[in-house]
Amino acid sequence: TVESALRRRRATLVAVTAALVATGVVAAFRGAEFVPRLSEGSLVVNVVRVAGISIEQSVEYNTRIEKLLLESFPDEIKHVWSRIGTAEVATDPMGTELTDIFFTLTPRKEWTKAKTQDELTEQVTALLEDLPGQTFAHSQPIEMRVNEMVAGVRADLGIKVYGDDFDELVRISNDIQLLLGRVRGASDITGEQLTGQPVLSARVNEMAVARLGLPRAHVLEIVEAMSGIEAGEIQEGNMRFPVMVRLPEETRRRPEALAATPVPTGAGAALPLRDLADITVTEGPSTITREWGRRRTVVQCNVDGRDIGSFVTEVRRRVAGEVKMPPGYTVEYGGQFEHLQRANRRFMVLIPLTVVLVLVLLLMSLRHVADTLIVFTGIPFAIVGGVLALWMRGLPFSVSATVGFIALSGIAVLNGQVLVSTFRRLQSDGLAFTDAAVEAGKLRLRPVLATAITDAVGFLPMAISTGPGAEVQRPLATVVIAGVVTSTVLTLVVLPVLLTTFARFLPAPKSALAAFDSPAPGE
Repeated sequence: TVESALRRRRATLVAVTAALVATGVVAAFRGAEFVPRLSEGSLVVNVVRVAGISIEQSVEYNTRIEKLLLESFPDEIKHVWSRIGTAEVATDPMGTELTDIFFTLTPRKEWTKAKTQDELTEQVTALLEDLPGQTFAHSQPIEMRVNEMVAGVRADLGIKVYGDDFDELVRISNDIQLLLGRVRGASDITGEQLTGQPVLSARVNEMAVARLGLPRAHVLEIVEAMSGIEAGEIQEGNMRFPVMVRLPEETRRRPEALAATPVPTGAGAALPLRDLADITVTEGPSTITREWGRRRTVVQCNVDGRDIGSFVTEVRRRVAGEVKMPPGYTVEYGGQFEHLQRANRRFMVLIPLTVVLVLVLLLMSLRHVADTLIVFTGIPFAIVGGVLALWMRGLPFSVSATVGFIALSGIAVLNGQVLVSTFRRLQSDGLAFTDAAVEAGKLRLRPVLATAITDAVGFLPMAISTGPGAEVQRPLATVVIAGVVTSTVLTLVVLPVLLTTFARFLPAPKSALAAFDSPAPGE
């Protein structure tokens, strides 16, 4: 094989160059994500209902959902429980319209309706979509908490819109949600429920109270009594308890009952509150969120069947071009994408630093720039296999894959260094360049193959594993195995071609230079 490549040096170099170019094209169109989604063995469904819903209604809905899930997936779901609103320790403030439904999963070998967690999530989504009056978003408990702590959102992507006018924020949020529905890969699209909270409004009839000689505060005290008026205090030892005066439960629940509440007048008569004030129920804001002193709203979505890097790139472009943004309103993108951006910034420093260190160590070992550069070509040879393997398995670039490429560069350089060192020794013994290149490949075939086989077989269990944590291991192992294969083949075949092609630039004893043979037939 080496002799054939040497006889057709130009064709070999053209083929290798074409492979490198094709790899670059494939890499340019591969997406990116921070880390593959890790299967935690449990899921969480975020439920958003109509603002102002009572706790009793939320509990009833949750109970129905829990029973439905257990009945529909008895072999997949082990336990189900729900959390409504804010806990006693208010580290996670939520309204009564917000619910988190958690369920733990049985071992995957016991599943009968799904083979993977993604497939199970799709089936749960299809089941819950038929329930009216609520929207759902799926995640995992640890993943959701990490996203919330880092970016303040619970999904893969959060689009934060900042502005001052409440109605304008609602309009922009709705436009972005409609746009996301037209982007491939978007799922579980939700926006903060900004409006819909029932608000009881009492406006005093100025003419009526003036005619009766009643102070306005006297009328408004009846309305204030809905939530309670502090009338005194009870002391028991060192503890103090306020005494509250409050309207009856029935009156507080029904606006028409409040309107019929009698209000005593100075003349001794009692008039219903409706004669002294206009009682109306209006729709007010349910959530007002501020960040860094500015009002903001968030549109969230998960990304399924697509890498988050290309997804965010498309969303950014379309939001900038299709969503009308008034002056003073800004958009920020958060969630998993923030982790990816931070990782990319770190790798922009670490990868060049790694390459420079490898070059310095090679130069110190080989003591010649040309030798160093030829050995360094093993890294692109290895990258060819890693990129093509990711493409064939449908895996995007991630932190795991990047770590695999860094580890792979060391293996590739080691094989090339072994071959070039043997070539140098044979050349110093008086062999011609071509003969030395062929003989070096023969002598170092077994050591290079032994190293490659050991590395590939060692990573094979990680590449085909399906257990917990396999999602993170799989890209790293895939890159290393495929990269080792291409690096080994191209190093054994192409490196001798490079050595003989650029022989005039390489250091060699005078006897070896004098014995430099003419180009092989076919050149």
